[in-house]
This record gives sequence, C-alpha cells and structure tokens, in this order.
Amino acid sequence: MSEPLTNIGELMAATVPMARTLNLSFDEVTPERAVVSLPDQGDFHNHVGGPHAGAIFTLAESASGAIVMAAFGDQLSRAVPLFVSAEVVYTKLAMGPVTATAQLGRPIAEVVAELDEGKRPEFPVDIDVTRADGAVTSRMSVVWTLRPSS
Repeated sequence: MSEPLTNIGELMAATVPMARTLNLSFDEVTPERAVVSLPDQGDFHNHVGGPHAGAIFTLAESASGAIVMAAFGDQLSRAVPLFVSAEVVYTKLAMGPVTATAQLGRPIAEVVAELDEGKRPEFPVDIDVTRADGAVTSRMSVVWTLRPSS
C-alpha cells in the first residue's frame, strides 16, 4: 500500500493547504482506514500548551478526507466528494503529538451502488484522535456525500 499512501498523502498536501500548514503526516491510508499524525508544534498550541482544538479538528477532517479519496477516488470522474457535517467531542487534554485514526462507516460497494442508481449517497467516517500514551482525546464523526456530476 505504500504507493497509494504516497499518492494520497501528496494529493492531500497539494490540494489542502491547511494540511501542509499543519505539517500533517499521512502514515497509513487504505479504503477502510486512514491514520494521520499532527506533530507537536508551538505555533498551533492552545492556552494550556497542547494542540489547539482547530488543529485537532483539521487533523481529524484530513484523516476522513484521506479515507474518502482512498475509497472513492475511482469515482471522481462522475461524482464530487463533499463534507456534509461533523460532530466532535473533546474528551481529554491533548498534549504533544496526536494521531487521528479514521474508519469508513459504510461498505464501499453500498455507497457506489447508490451512486449507480443516480442517488447522492451519504456515508459516515468515524475518527478517534489519540495522544502518544494511547488515550483518546477526541472523537469526531463526519458525514460525507458523493454529489453526482451533471
């Protein structure tokens, strides 16, 4: 999977300036799972010295985008992936580097079948953000859609 990882990581860095700004690392990307890391960077700290909630949100959203590209990149000629909504819960103090692990919430074939029927499928991506000791610091659920091209 190293070639798709490189391509998707490079694609994300090239098309999402915020991913470049935060120096996100796309550590693992498959159609079912994406792992993206945010290094500890003082410029993106909050008032208590950990990563700012906005940086954590962007990390998690970027992990969800990477999995969407891995799962549905072959559909880009006929549909545009769009972020619909997100719900995030910050559960523990994040300090130091953090990692987002995203998982696709619906079978790929089911989503593509809806697209084949002319529908605009929606699907969730669930993300856990953890700090170096493995503690989950936040959970995010993102709903994406594939908007059929005209």
